[in-house]
Amino acid sequence: MLDITTPIQYVKGVGPKKAEALAKVGIRTVYDLLLYLPFRYEDRSRRWRIADIEPGQNGTVEVEVVSLKVRPTRRRNFKIVELVAKDDSGKLKAVWFNQEYLKDTLTPGRRVLIYGTFEHTGFGLFPEVKNAQYELVEEGQEETTHAGRIVPVYERIGTMSPKILRRVLHFLVIGMPHGVPELLPEAILERYQLPSREDAITRVHFPEEGAPIELFNAFRSDAQQRLIFEEFFLFFLALELRRAADKSMTKSRVFPVDDSIREIVRKMMPFRLTSAQRDVLKTIAEELASPRPMRRLVQGDVGSGKTIVGVLASVIVMEAGTQVAFMVPTELLAEQHFANIRKLFEPAGYRVALLSARLKKSARDRLLEEIENGEVHLVVGTHALIQQGVRFRELGLAIIDEQHRFGVLQRTELRDKGLGCDLLVMTATPIPRSLAMVLHGDLDVSVLNELPPGRKPIATLRREASELKDVFRMMEREIAQGHQVYFVCPLVEESEKLDVKAAVARFESLVEGPFAKRRVGLVHGRMSSDEREQTMEAFGRGEIDILVATTVIEVGVDVPNASLMVIEHAERFGLAQLHQLRGRVGRGEAPSSAVLVTYPQPTPEAEKRLEAMVETGDGFVISERDLEIRGPGDYFGTRQSGAALFRIADALRDHALRDTAKKEALRYLGADDVDASDAELRGRLLRHVVDLWGDRFGLTAAG
Repeated sequence: MLDITTPIQYVKGVGPKKAEALAKVGIRTVYDLLLYLPFRYEDRSRRWRIADIEPGQNGTVEVEVVSLKVRPTRRRNFKIVELVAKDDSGKLKAVWFNQEYLKDTLTPGRRVLIYGTFEHTGFGLFPEVKNAQYELVEEGQEETTHAGRIVPVYERIGTMSPKILRRVLHFLVIGMPHGVPELLPEAILERYQLPSREDAITRVHFPEEGAPIELFNAFRSDAQQRLIFEEFFLFFLALELRRAADKSMTKSRVFPVDDSIREIVRKMMPFRLTSAQRDVLKTIAEELASPRPMRRLVQGDVGSGKTIVGVLASVIVMEAGTQVAFMVPTELLAEQHFANIRKLFEPAGYRVALLSARLKKSARDRLLEEIENGEVHLVVGTHALIQQGVRFRELGLAIIDEQHRFGVLQRTELRDKGLGCDLLVMTATPIPRSLAMVLHGDLDVSVLNELPPGRKPIATLRREASELKDVFRMMEREIAQGHQVYFVCPLVEESEKLDVKAAVARFESLVEGPFAKRRVGLVHGRMSSDEREQTMEAFGRGEIDILVATTVIEVGVDVPNASLMVIEHAERFGLAQLHQLRGRVGRGEAPSSAVLVTYPQPTPEAEKRLEAMVETGDGFVISERDLEIRGPGDYFGTRQSGAALFRIADALRDHALRDTAKKEALRYLGADDVDASDAELRGRLLRHVVDLWGDRFGLTAAG
């Protein structure tokens, strides 16, 4: 007898090999597979007699096989299967390609349901259907799986086609395993008129006859809504448990701010802070002085000055004798932050180190020893900071920059390097409010909504590739006025080599062509860090007029004299990336521009991205537009280490359920009147939350 904990390989139709493919997407038990839901539905319930078939329409017919033959073709190993079948009103023809095994299944005399799009043959003899779905009709069979009903369609998993998944899930749903737990309290089920969990799972896989298919395809059926609500409810319970655990934790050290620290900060400051920066820094200082660990996200647009806020917060922690870890997503950005932070800190006597994957073993071992001994005050690095072997003497503050490229699990691992250490997360990619509560629901949020003095709006222009000569003239005018230019080349594919070729080719064409008399530099990801640093420093000193670059300059580069950003093949870049690149200019006194050079026939999505860039410079508006274009799935995919955050829920589409589920989760955890039966459910529910979300939120117990 199957139960929900039965390993999936023991289910009829699966076996060890298919179980391996299922395990790769997190499906290991019967229960996991029951929660693998269809992404759309087809109405195959309409049954025709052959004589009533309408050409060009989808439908199902129940027929008897008359004959089947396999016909070879001139193409090697390519065969055509032709079936003739009948009912009491006529005959039809069905054709499949390279499915010779059907001769052993669709034998003469067998009754079969056939579903597909029927057309009349050229000779008008009888209807024909190609590559139809079919299902054998057994004696006394009451339910069908693949035809004659509303049929679920699943995403393929490895060798498991939608048809195989449908067959396996039908087997499970018809004999629903024992022990499917109810996770929602009775009061919530009644308040929102939600079906039971078992009923919802049954109907979401195989809707009952006459169910409104348009509701199912819009994820608005009551069965789907119940499961969506449940997923949000469990998620917000996990978030609240995480927050409660943080609030109950006491830091080993607190970091009060005194006059000596204020004086150090004043001397270090290269410019005057904006009022928004001062407000955020004040909040951070208060939390650093609190016995409760800080969990704060600082969100701001490109150029709003997040990094300097993090740097100044580091002073407070380092002056107390503890260390700071500064984690960024790429080696290149780590190098840039290291160079900038070192310039600020080393004159003040702080030691800053770069933990890079490019370090030789002897240098790395020596640096790890110095970090563990406390000789290094601030360490900049990538995810290498959370790898085994990295130990701090006392980690007081963990800073994560460009958070959107890290998952919740990664930031939890870094935070846990220091017992109860403070955590500051920063992102220069504003996140739509509708996603912030699920991406950063375990963090308190501060927004830097003010640009530093002198920052001017950036004019954004679009030019076709055929207008490159005009772009070159624009570049020449800027250089003649004493300004500098970025020329960014595309990431043609996910390949550094191709990226480099594009940049090198453009560099050579500029040097040998219109800018032979100008100083042109080149940076890309395959150069050594020393070469890149030397080139970037030369550009910063004004010794280079045009910097040809790949996206290595996307973040962390600040050259006030650069007034023009040219992005070639702009249609190939993402919207957030375009906005980041545009933010490299407009940092000085001169009016600045960004030119998006596009090549013929961009996709409709690319057109929308380009339109958004030309229309607005507001990063928060850009993020909302990006969400509209890409949808939330990609947001979650990239921001949660490649794993989908939800199985069925969609933070944008299901916003009303999302908000209701959050309200109910808060109410449920805050309830005091829990009787014995409620206590049993509560224990089961919280254990399930830990099993489901524990890794992401660092939950080891939920009491």
